[in-house]
Amino acid sequence: MRDKGFADNQTVIETSNNTGLTEKPLKSSETTFRRVDINVLKSKLKESQKKESKKNIIILILFFTAVSSVGIYLSV
Repeated sequence: MRDKGFADNQTVIETSNNTGLTEKPLKSSETTFRRVDINVLKSKLKESQKKESKKNIIILILFFTAVSSVGIYLSV
């Protein structure tokens, strides 16, 4: 009995020659660009800056409160 091994286990994979399907784009419709209102962008920017400034003020107040409470504790 003869052992064939891995050399005889070759498989051939055939590929199709249908390249016409891959040349077409998936979306055939053209993309249209909508105009953006500058006032909407400005209002969104102002809202985000307002939220950020409130957050920074709260952090600053908490920091000064913590420092002052530690200072009062250490001075007593």
